[in-house]
Amino acid sequence: MQSEPPDTEGPPAAARSLRGGVIGEHPTNGLNDVVHQRHRLGILTIAAESRRVEFGYLKEALDLTGGNLSRHLTVLVDAGLLDMEKGYDGKRPKTWVSITRAGRKALADEIAALRALVDRHGE
Repeated sequence: MQSEPPDTEGPPAAARSLRGGVIGEHPTNGLNDVVHQRHRLGILTIAAESRRVEFGYLKEALDLTGGNLSRHLTVLVDAGLLDMEKGYDGKRPKTWVSITRAGRKALADEIAALRALVDRHGE
């Protein structure tokens, strides 16, 4: 039995996708698991539109419980994508968040990956 000559024009056939791209280059590989979760993506997009955002606004805008929102904020702060500031508005305690430079980059990268995915499917 004769074997096929090696493919010198690119990656081996097993590494090619059905559409001709190389496996590993799929746009979903550019999605960030921390950012891509829908509530965290919502938090980052809202934070990117403002200098800082109040906890209560995020809670209402994204229809989250306080506990849920706190958990998502912790993930984003721990990843360096948001800064959190606690203080008072009069006598009422408040929490504000603002997007960091790394958060803006992560959001831009996520949007680029989503665009590439949409473009790949011609929508």
